[in-house]
Amino acid sequence: MNLEIEIKNNVNQALAEDTGTGDLTALLIPAAGIATASVVSRQDMVLCGTQWFDICFWQLSPHTDVRWLAKDGEAITAGQQLCEITGNARALLTGERTALNFLQLLSAVATQTRRYVNAVAGTGAVIVDTRKTLPGLRMAQKYAVKCGGGVNHRFGLYDGILIKENHIIAAGGIRPALNAAKKIAPPGVFVQIEVETLDDLRIALDAGAKLILLDNFDFNSLCEAVILNARLTNKDAKLEASGGITLENVRAVAKTGVDRISIGSLTKDIKAVDLSMRFSTNT
Repeated sequence: MNLEIEIKNNVNQALAEDTGTGDLTALLIPAAGIATASVVSRQDMVLCGTQWFDICFWQLSPHTDVRWLAKDGEAITAGQQLCEITGNARALLTGERTALNFLQLLSAVATQTRRYVNAVAGTGAVIVDTRKTLPGLRMAQKYAVKCGGGVNHRFGLYDGILIKENHIIAAGGIRPALNAAKKIAPPGVFVQIEVETLDDLRIALDAGAKLILLDNFDFNSLCEAVILNARLTNKDAKLEASGGITLENVRAVAKTGVDRISIGSLTKDIKAVDLSMRFSTNT
């Protein structure tokens, strides 16, 4: 998918949802009026979503000028001004809520991701997202994860093979499932298998699995899994911990020696950051 096209699609759908047949309240403002506004953060955060914000206004009025004082991925402090916008007053008022919705949501994802990334700093483990995204906003949220310093897992069912419990049962076991996946995987597409026990891990490693998801392993089991991988493959397989990961325990999980930690809450359980758009002039 092309990010630029996806952003325009996101914005067009969001604007259509909000404006419908037209912004009635904006008709209070003279059609030719010009306004200037600024966006200020009310909390510490990581900025993300500037392209979505810009296009919200450009779709309504192509001559809108947006001057950013920070960029995506940059750490922001409470009270910091993020940008200044000048343009048609009606367009600024109509696009305000939609533009802020994108900026608040995506900055929240980037901010939460950065917290996890900072928590595991120096351990060698990377923070990975999942497909637990808001419908229609997957590319946007995965972009935000990258801005926060995280790593994207597969974007969808088409660019990676993740063999889970039901796949294993249907295929007749771990080894048959892996063998079948290797045969159908297009060039460059990874094959990952989920295991729930150390015995399952041993079978997956013996079958040549290169990327293994350790589902809801406790700390002791994670440590044993890392040791087993080192003994059987000389750490040739990459191990990913998943399930029950929080900011409180993520560093302990990382210190077990796993390579990746996937966290659905990066994109699923998100509280928007607090931003304010203030109008200063109207002519």
